Amino acid sequence: MIFNFRIVSDEVDNFKREIKIDAEATFLDLKNAICDAVGYDKNQMCSFFLCDRNWEKEKEITLEDMGSDSDQDVWLMEDSVLSDFIDDEGQKMLFTFDYLTDRNFFIEMRELITGKNLKDPVCTLALGTAPAQMVDLDEFDAKIDAKAAKAANIEDLDADFYGNDEFNPDEFDAAGFDEMTFDE
Repeated sequence: MIFNFRIVSDEVDNFKREIKIDAEATFLDLKNAICDAVGYDKNQMCSFFLCDRNWEKEKEITLEDMGSDSDQDVWLMEDSVLSDFIDDEGQKMLFTFDYLTDRNFFIEMRELITGKNLKDPVCTLALGTAPAQMVDLDEFDAKIDAKAAKAANIEDLDADFYGNDEFNPDEFDAAGFDEMTFDE
């Protein structure tokens, strides 16, 4: 049996990969196929998360046991066979490739091909450029701060504009409107 996985990113438009892999391969084999398909270093800490239909994380399959004290089971990629965890089309997973900034690929098992096997995984579709595996933390923090500031400005506008019962449309200065600029 062969699984056909589609991989996308929320960071890069038009990025897509499809990987066909034997159902009896391990998650480590899938991780290596993904890293090969996008040019990532295979030695970085990463995890797969099996998700429900709304992309909520359910089970983690990790590269290494980090010795957590939780009561949750630990599944390692090298010991976890794909078919033991994935049994139907539409299964959703996250592949966290950058733990520091919690960056992921979104993966969906698109097709189950019965009666065939694959010795090695194959990337059958490669569109677009993958996001960088690691980002500069200062640059990342600056983007987060900018998004937070923009969100705060929108909340201030909502409170000032929509929350004010004294708003009078006659006070709207049409001339001032022409001079205003709007950020996207």
